[in-house]
Amino acid sequence: MESVLIVGAGPTGLIVALGLARRGVPVHLIDKKDGPARESRAMGLHARTLEFYRQFGFGDDVVDRGVIADTIQFRAGAEDVARFSLADMGAGLSPYPFMLAFPRDEHERYLLGRLAELGVRVQWGATLEDLTDCGDSVETVIAAGESSGRFTYSYVVGCDGAHSRVRDILGIEFPGASSEQLFYVADATVGDADSGEIYLGFRDEGLALMMPVRSTGMHRLIGLVPPQVLAKEGLGFEDLRGHIEHLLGIEVGDVNWFSTYRVHHRVAEHFGRGRIFIAGDAGHIHSPAGGQGMNTGIGDAVNLSWKLAEVAHRRADPRLLDTYEQERIPFAKSLIATTDRVFQFLVDDGTAAKTVRVHLLPRMVATMAKFAAPRRMMFKTVSQTRISYRGCGLNQGTAGVIKGGDRLPWILTPDGDNFAALQSLGWQLHIYGQADHSTIDVAGRLGVPVHQFPWSEAARGADVCRDAAYLVRPDGHVALALEPGEGGCELTDYVTRWGLQIGKPSADLER
Repeated sequence: MESVLIVGAGPTGLIVALGLARRGVPVHLIDKKDGPARESRAMGLHARTLEFYRQFGFGDDVVDRGVIADTIQFRAGAEDVARFSLADMGAGLSPYPFMLAFPRDEHERYLLGRLAELGVRVQWGATLEDLTDCGDSVETVIAAGESSGRFTYSYVVGCDGAHSRVRDILGIEFPGASSEQLFYVADATVGDADSGEIYLGFRDEGLALMMPVRSTGMHRLIGLVPPQVLAKEGLGFEDLRGHIEHLLGIEVGDVNWFSTYRVHHRVAEHFGRGRIFIAGDAGHIHSPAGGQGMNTGIGDAVNLSWKLAEVAHRRADPRLLDTYEQERIPFAKSLIATTDRVFQFLVDDGTAAKTVRVHLLPRMVATMAKFAAPRRMMFKTVSQTRISYRGCGLNQGTAGVIKGGDRLPWILTPDGDNFAALQSLGWQLHIYGQADHSTIDVAGRLGVPVHQFPWSEAARGADVCRDAAYLVRPDGHVALALEPGEGGCELTDYVTRWGLQIGKPSADLER
């Protein structure tokens, strides 16, 4: 059987493993740590990630275990200047119009439990020492305890963080830069803080963010260490307590965890070579602006895992694997550029920047909150529901506003919504309105499941084209958009071009 070694059991590696195991691909998951994370660290799950989790069958369960943050409050100086609802911003765009706080330790334990249900467990304390792409397989050397051995896999995926051993062995450059500013992060109890709100505070002397961490009432505090305490030896939370409380207008109670760090922003020159790939922090690291890093890594994992599964099962041409880098590197670079600009603006200590931050920005935010279009655009960007792969040759066609590569819009239907069908984790054809019979016939011959939805105002509002057909990929993005009447020939050509055998069962994996 085709088997995959996954190096690194953080959220990215765990989702690669889940995406493969759910599709019947054997995986071996190793991590040099002695066990899962014990601290909260990255914790914000955005709408697109929760949509992926719903495809795996546990989106709503994860939501029940986390804390929903559906409101953002801006504070400038000593005043609360703007407050707006993520639920309103994302209404009709996603079944999850909010950010979910789900601490990394709990998150990882949850995913490990889901993997265990599939018979997959992590080999902790195991280190990748070397690997060689032999053309038709990958030879690896793995050390565990006092011994090491040689093992052969069909593919290797490095999800082993910013200091990736896999990336280093491949010799892939990791260009970027690091900030000079020092940041703090703390988990603490906060009196009278709303558990469903995210707080942003701006003053001349700095900025701070507060968001919920756990249902127990713990909050995450993040901000820039002010100049007056930078040189202090043994810097601790008590050196910052007054500064933080002043910025956010809060009273901090017990502190559970405190640390300082510097921000890095880098994107690897490649996301893989041959049969070896990298994902998550091994391929890109970000500033904390928008909380995008972990969600982007999970997006990598979803994108790569379904493609690996299709090729491993011999249900697609191996060229499909080239599209992983083609789709994910442009997004990572765009995200880095965006978050870097926001980050630099937020930390700039020049007089002009401070004036804009404290006096002009809050007014702009307050004005923007009054209008639907900018609110919706902000939600789409932060939630990653705006991600599109239009620039990749895997995705083709236009029907209505929707183009090949776009995320399939979420649409309410009389029986629920169109995303329910995506839980099959397979290719499918969606039609909104009247189906073209020739398209239905061709889809049947090709083994493509067809989901026909009645035309509605919800469909119109989602910008799909009436009576059009959309070939949807296993990750919920549109692969081929077909105007009414285009149908059969284009669908056949697409399936043939990519060597898709959509009706081929997973049992055919065996040689």
